[in-house]
Amino acid sequence: MPGAKKDDITVELNAGELSVHGEIKEKERTGVLRSRTRRTGQFDYRVPLPQDTDEEHVTAELADGVLTVKVPKAQKTKPRRIEITS
Repeated sequence: MPGAKKDDITVELNAGELSVHGEIKEKERTGVLRSRTRRTGQFDYRVPLPQDTDEEHVTAELADGVLTVKVPKAQKTKPRRIEITS
């Protein structure tokens, strides 16, 4: 997401769906503009998440124009031994 600022992007998790939306604003340019290679405007991206995700530990980071969203898998319950009492 080159040109996007942290405050221009919203990452939400709702009912098993991850959504990223926001707006990349066009910068004021002076002088001769030869070509424009970066997209500007509003965007909306949605993706359904698998059932076994840990929604409490989802993180998002924006660094050098790259948005990284980490969605960890939930820890499966491990079998445990139950002590028998008499």
